[in-house]
Amino acid sequence: MSNQEIQNTATLTLTRPDDWHVHLRDGDQLKDTVRDISRYMGRAIIMPNLVPPAVCTDTALAYRERIMAAGPQGNFEPLMVLYLTDNTSPEEIKKAHATGKIVAAKVYPAGATTNSDSGVTSMKNIYPVLNAMQEVGMLLLIHGEVTDSSIDIFDREKIFLETILVDVVKDFPSLKIVLEHITTKDAVDFVNNAPANVAATITAHHLLYNRNHMLAGGIRPHYYCLPILKRNTHQQALIEAATSGSTKFFLGTDSAPHYKDKKEAACGCAGAYTAHAALELYAEAFEDAGALDKLEGFASHFGPDFYGIARNTDTVTLVKQPWTVPASYPLGNDHVVPIKAESVIDWQVK
Repeated sequence: MSNQEIQNTATLTLTRPDDWHVHLRDGDQLKDTVRDISRYMGRAIIMPNLVPPAVCTDTALAYRERIMAAGPQGNFEPLMVLYLTDNTSPEEIKKAHATGKIVAAKVYPAGATTNSDSGVTSMKNIYPVLNAMQEVGMLLLIHGEVTDSSIDIFDREKIFLETILVDVVKDFPSLKIVLEHITTKDAVDFVNNAPANVAATITAHHLLYNRNHMLAGGIRPHYYCLPILKRNTHQQALIEAATSGSTKFFLGTDSAPHYKDKKEAACGCAGAYTAHAALELYAEAFEDAGALDKLEGFASHFGPDFYGIARNTDTVTLVKQPWTVPASYPLGNDHVVPIKAESVIDWQVK
């Protein structure tokens, strides 16, 4: 369907999408996060940065059981991920892969983001693990930022690409790598110029916002996430990548809930909650770019194709019908303030 046809009918029917990067947290929060993500996502890559993190096969599978016990809607399938540490073994990778339920392993540079203190201190430390992943066909997911405190927070993605990821791509030519939640033109260019085994996810909030939205005229803590929002030139590069039709870029919300008082604090947590309206937010971004006809590929096709998983066969329908996002949503025994709280979103899933 062309953009004009979509505008004329004010509806858009898509193959059911998947979320290739989401945080569901744990415990009493699961009933709320699982409800939101399973509302129209067929599958989701579940981040393993719990407390304690899911560092082995057994803990990842136990987490999957807790997710399923939370009562996901429809036929939602959680795709599990191992949290890599300096001590992860090649044998653990092979054990995880053999389950058929753990499809990837995640590199968090130690200290880069929420609950990453147990992460990898040097990529060289896990080269035997990466070799095992390449052998069995398990994907590598990367939070692509350096953690050296002397490097400006707005430059940490760029430096990671130049000093670390370039070597990993060269040294493991058959390893499928997803550079997650990219935020810079540098990352767009890196992925575009990399071999076919390198792809990236892009969040809705990095398409809709830049650092001015977070900082100009007052600090807005609910826009604070990691990697941090960048200047508008980088935002524009992300929009162009997401709407280009390139199969190297696909949907990953990085929806990451925190309690309201943990965000609105003197030292607030990083993370934006978007699972309440993920597809609707992407629809706004694609409509603003005049590229609604490119949304289905980005949201529903390119992710499963890269992972080597069959596309979903059922559909969801977006309708152009404005609605106001609540000021907050329940999150366990507290509340989370979502992106676009008390603001209007033009699209909704029916």
